[in-house]
Amino acid sequence: MMAQVSVDGLRLVQRFEGLRLSSYLDAVGVWTIGWGHTGQVDGQPLMADMTITREKADALLYLDLKRFEDCVQTSVARNATQDQFDAMVSFAYNVGCGAFKKSTLLKMFNASDDRAASQFARWNRGGGRVLKGLTRRRAVEAAMFRGDDWEKAFREAFAT
Repeated sequence: MMAQVSVDGLRLVQRFEGLRLSSYLDAVGVWTIGWGHTGQVDGQPLMADMTITREKADALLYLDLKRFEDCVQTSVARNATQDQFDAMVSFAYNVGCGAFKKSTLLKMFNASDDRAASQFARWNRGGGRVLKGLTRRRAVEAAMFRGDDWEKAFREAFAT
């Protein structure tokens, strides 16, 4: 079982999270900074008007990735391909470990259900409404999970 996201998995997370060195409220009102980091920064709660360096953003990204790699690693009951692992880490990074652990996606994957990739598309809502960015992200994560050309899927998701 993979214990670490690949370069492609890292790039996927970075492309969808984007880098912002000043704190902001995300689409559902959660304070966020860096590469989609929502936790504390140097022991301080994230709040308005915080700024960090690129180096700090990268350090937070790697800490967050490790947490979600561990979440996926301890939740899956069978071997995953690198692409499947990367897609599930990206998904967990975005929805949280608790939601990932309760997801039908994980249940289907663990049951060797070939339809597991179809579950990504169900997670395209934020604050009760469909968000175009999440719809795009889920399409690309599903493509990666299936072993398809995720970069092509990324280009196609933004062409529509």
